[in-house]
Amino acid sequence: MTSDFVLPEPAKIAEFQNAVWDHYKARGRSFPWRDIDNGWGVLVSEVMLQQTQTSRVVSYWLRWMEKWPTPQALADASLDEVLREWAGLGYNRRGRFLKLAAETIVREHKGHVPRTKEELIKLPGIGPYTAGAILCFAYNEPVVFIETNIRSALLHFFFHDEKGVSDRLLLPILEQTLDRQRPRQWYYALMDYGAQLKKITQNPSRRSAHYTRQSPFKGSLREARGYIVRYLAEQGPASLEDLSKSSAFEYERLKAAIESLSKEGMVAEQSGLYRIQS
Repeated sequence: MTSDFVLPEPAKIAEFQNAVWDHYKARGRSFPWRDIDNGWGVLVSEVMLQQTQTSRVVSYWLRWMEKWPTPQALADASLDEVLREWAGLGYNRRGRFLKLAAETIVREHKGHVPRTKEELIKLPGIGPYTAGAILCFAYNEPVVFIETNIRSALLHFFFHDEKGVSDRLLLPILEQTLDRQRPRQWYYALMDYGAQLKKITQNPSRRSAHYTRQSPFKGSLREARGYIVRYLAEQGPASLEDLSKSSAFEYERLKAAIESLSKEGMVAEQSGLYRIQS
């Protein structure tokens, strides 16, 4: 498949574009961060949407934007407060990265979200996909980027019976199908199309070479990390023994979790007490 792959014919491209646009016109989704002239609001939504279902993000985004409507407002907040607001979204380091990104935007960009990919990916927690999404959704730039719903749409339509399909085969098609006059709306439509496919057929993304099944959350190191961050943000400094007594986690699981959080700079220890790193 990699050696003899050729781009689809123009008729196939047009068929795909029509299918995506038709679905969007009939069943396009609406979210509060769509079609807004607010680079900060888009950046916040994209960080929240990393590894989190869209339906869970809406209430968090609305509350967050009311509380911290600008990078300056978030930069001025304490990390404890930020993590308390983040609780429930998972992957708490994203909340920390978002605060660090706000501080960087204030310090290095005069409070304005950057408008180039090179500057965006320098921000904490912003990778190539998120940078592309911000450029497209905040500034309507015709950039090429890929995520799970986009991947599902392309795999379903152009690689229906293939397995182990690499993104390097999808990206040229994505560039060929991109509506450069309406990139923001096109990506909304493409993501909605891919999201719908997952509801009516077996997830096409499972046939991607980049697909990995997420390990169970219950009892995991990830759950223990989340518990520790939530406890420290709400209750203040605590010892490992305090954390162990107040939870059902095994001591060694909590120890491993707090050690990983310490290495990442999420928590700090002094005289046997752990606290959220300021």
